[in-house]
Amino acid sequence: MASFDPKINMAKRCSHEGVVAGTKAAVLASIATAIPTIASARMLPWGRAHLNHTAQALIVSTVAGAAYFIVADKTVLKSARRNSFNTNTQP
Repeated sequence: MASFDPKINMAKRCSHEGVVAGTKAAVLASIATAIPTIASARMLPWGRAHLNHTAQALIVSTVAGAAYFIVADKTVLKSARRNSFNTNTQP
């Protein structure tokens, strides 16, 4: 069991890096999406007619969630690839 401790620590570090990167991407995507969504819902006639508050929240949260999962997945995979080349795989 002691031989798995470095691997578990490495996996926890990789997942933590993914969470941090995903959170940063979600915040940035929320801001980048919220501004034009709210502006179009206030200024454009079509937006005023069709984009209520629920629709605006759905648009922003969908983009934020997608950004989080995409960036977190890519970060974890990149970190795992980097660590697989550095780790000796022999028993």
